[in-house]
Amino acid sequence: MHYLIGIEDTDNLESRGTGHRVRQLADWLTENQLVSPLGITRHQLLVDPQIPYTSHNSSACLSVETNKPDDVWEAAQEFLLRESAQGSDAGLALAQWDVIDKCVLSFASRAKLTVLTMFEAEQTASQSGIRLVGLTGTHGGIIGALSAVGLHRAGNDGRFLWLPGLRDLKGKYPVSEIYARGHVDRVCTLSHVDLHTKTIVDVGEWVRPILREGKATLYVEEINHEWHIIPKE
Repeated sequence: MHYLIGIEDTDNLESRGTGHRVRQLADWLTENQLVSPLGITRHQLLVDPQIPYTSHNSSACLSVETNKPDDVWEAAQEFLLRESAQGSDAGLALAQWDVIDKCVLSFASRAKLTVLTMFEAEQTASQSGIRLVGLTGTHGGIIGALSAVGLHRAGNDGRFLWLPGLRDLKGKYPVSEIYARGHVDRVCTLSHVDLHTKTIVDVGEWVRPILREGKATLYVEEINHEWHIIPKE
């Protein structure tokens, strides 16, 4: 079954960020034969003086296949309790793909625009049958953890931090090889024109597709008759 794991606020100013932590979590769960990881996305939430955050107020979502959700839930909590930085406010969410409803999607989209409360997060998760827990500090990370799940499920937000084989891509490849080796779903222009599978694209040193219409999408542009990935900025 397809599940999404959301985490937020596992770091402090001296530690590695939540993006690093979620990749460690994916490795930990895989090594313990609890999941088959599908992808990891980063989601930017509202930056506001009323919201405590470490540096960017971003959350992360790990997409997995598993038939052991209870074991995944316990193992993920154990991992974050052990690995979250001192002073963090770690939150964790676990949701089956098919139960993520409009209430969760609405909560997640609002998290990019307005200040939300822990009570709203807990109420939304409870009503939607999603597991949600605060693990360290104030537990404030539950807001971002639930938001990450909703934003990933909606399919039109976030940047992929990891896909199978993605980080091995460096340099120039035909589009067909980017699909096969990096598990990217679409390579297209900003006008949504898909490149031919034989077209060569320079992916640079770090390929980071974005999540659009439920697909891992690389936007590219032609410069001096060569195709390049459009920078994330």
